[in-house]
Amino acid sequence: MANGGPVVHGYPHLETVRSAITALYRRLSYDTVHTFATSVAPSDVAFCDTDDLYLGAQRVARELVRHYRLPDARMIVSFREMQHAASVELAAGPEYFIELNDRFRTHRRDIGAALAHEIMHVYLHRLDLSFPGTRDNEILTDTATTYLGAGWLLLDAFREDGASSQKLGYLTPEEFGYVLAKRSLAFGEAPETWFTSPQAYTAYTEGLARARLDARQPPLTAAGWAGRRRYAKDRREAQSRGPGPAPGSASAPYAFSPSGAQERPGLRVAFPCPTCHQRIRVPVRGRVRARCALCRTVLECDT
Repeated sequence: MANGGPVVHGYPHLETVRSAITALYRRLSYDTVHTFATSVAPSDVAFCDTDDLYLGAQRVARELVRHYRLPDARMIVSFREMQHAASVELAAGPEYFIELNDRFRTHRRDIGAALAHEIMHVYLHRLDLSFPGTRDNEILTDTATTYLGAGWLLLDAFREDGASSQKLGYLTPEEFGYVLAKRSLAFGEAPETWFTSPQAYTAYTEGLARARLDARQPPLTAAGWAGRRRYAKDRREAQSRGPGPAPGSASAPYAFSPSGAQERPGLRVAFPCPTCHQRIRVPVRGRVRARCALCRTVLECDT
């Protein structure tokens, strides 16, 4: 929890975030991911200063348990002085003990954000889905919280001005905006009206612009002129190399390789799906329509 200190901006964890989205689709399946097509509603997790602290926290926790479809899980919420925003004891269940930083006694509107992250830890624990290392596992948790419909609360907890700052979670504000935008593009949501923090809205719009770039990378037909020109150059070089691996440019998201088929020799190009970032391989032979087997996105390609 950044509380008054500097807030890191940009996309330093972007590759781990993309790997986390892929891992969610692989572990949950397309159908299960799409059961989370509706985000947590602001009214369901609203918390005002007149609400009883403990009863209100339990109410918000129950709503998040319902959203994550953990009907046999009971969250016991308490408050104490601690360095981090919150912690959860990942036992066998069905009861899980969540401790929130004492700061939330007077910053109650952000209790939902802290609980969303901690209860996602429980959800991932039950799925037996994790990344090695604390840092990457926390990035997975932030990404899953956001992509499955509750992480907009974490982004909305970001506030920054000349005198103070606050941010929850391990992702940067722009990375939260990126994941939320990926979710919005996949499910057709428009979360812009949910934000109470103007800085969160700005981070979301920046993340949305970055997310839209994923769908404008060659060999997708929506790629811009510069990307298409670079792709054509890399393709010519790959075709002239003959047998053996033929990667694209070092900064390009695609890579070429021999098809391996004797009856139809030639090249194949591998590139990430703009929705789930699973690698897709298609033949290099002009216009091709590909369907991602993981997230079922249909992609128009010009290979």
